[in-house]
Amino acid sequence: MDKKNVTKILNDSSLERRDAQLYPLVYDNLHLIAEKLYAREKKGHTLQPTLLVNEAYMSLVDQDHIDWKGRSHFFAVGAQAIRRILVDHARKKNANKRGAGAQRIDLEEGIAYTPEKEGNLLDIDEALEHLERVHERQAKVVELKFFGGMKMQEIADELGVSIKTIEIDWKVAKAWLKKFMQSDI
Repeated sequence: MDKKNVTKILNDSSLERRDAQLYPLVYDNLHLIAEKLYAREKKGHTLQPTLLVNEAYMSLVDQDHIDWKGRSHFFAVGAQAIRRILVDHARKKNANKRGAGAQRIDLEEGIAYTPEKEGNLLDIDEALEHLERVHERQAKVVELKFFGGMKMQEIADELGVSIKTIEIDWKVAKAWLKKFMQSDI
């Protein structure tokens, strides 16, 4: 994906032209993110990756009031959209009994939060909301990495800090989330 083209298209004043040119450039990246998130879900999940991508993309391009700062900013806002869609879907599905049929979700390979509070999407969302109150940037790092599929350098660029800071934030946030999800807070 050509980063300069995405930035140029995002800043184009013609919404129709922007939408027609942007979708083919960002679709593959958004679909890869959706596939990774979908793979963490239990079998038979009703929200397919393509539907998630389309819904997220539509919510992104419908936001005329955003002053797009470039490709990273687009995918950061995309991560928020994907998170909202997945959480809303999970809430609707678990409306009768929170946690019913909860599925373990890994923040990354080999890291799962399972003891007392199984790591389902709603638990991760709740934990991120709590983390955001304690350390907003760390919560943002988790959102961008987990829901946005961004690399550490992309996150550092988006948040305007060093990659070392992002790596520390990621490590601390994972530990905080693990502790939170094992507690009864």
